[in-house]
Amino acid sequence: MIDPALLLASALAGAAYSLTPGPGFLAMLGIGAAQGRRAGAAFIGGHFAGDVVWSGLALVAILGARQIGVVVFDVLGLICGVYLARLGLASLLARPRADGAPVVAVRHPLRRGLVFGLTNPKGYPVAVATFTALLAGQAERLGWDALPWLMGAACCGFLVADVILVGIVGSGSVRAVYRRHELWIVRGSGALFLGFAGVALAGAVPGLLGSVAG
Repeated sequence: MIDPALLLASALAGAAYSLTPGPGFLAMLGIGAAQGRRAGAAFIGGHFAGDVVWSGLALVAILGARQIGVVVFDVLGLICGVYLARLGLASLLARPRADGAPVVAVRHPLRRGLVFGLTNPKGYPVAVATFTALLAGQAERLGWDALPWLMGAACCGFLVADVILVGIVGSGSVRAVYRRHELWIVRGSGALFLGFAGVALAGAVPGLLGSVAG
């Protein structure tokens, strides 16, 4: 068993990571506000897989393992950028529906959350920054036996943050504001998705071209 203070720090890092605004946060906000808490919870449940993967890699890096090659992250950035660009364009061109249904309805929020979580452009760098800020000062006295404990604590932080997010986006007041301004919120989110896509592609494409040229 490691120092409880370190477990608390890892849990806080997990919660901070989940609550940091990004593409997944915006997508969950739209799904939860438009389709209710159940859909929002399904999305965030799928996204949880990505939270575990990226935070696990961050903890591995902090504990001193060799980091995964940059080509892997460049390929991921390319896939992520294309995916977000497609979603962003669809949202930016959204039109109101005559039947009063949500402008953008997600039929499989769990699957959408899984894809978002595993291709999240903020995933690895934000996880590294967050966990490093809270753990790096004591990393020298942590061994590999601490990894399962730290990941368990981080998962607790994810779950607490996810419960808070689902509660907020499914509240009556948030849903009422969202439905009143839904079209513009969807289009604004689409523009932000395109911005995230541009950042992801700008970081990935030069690296991949350099790898091919080399």
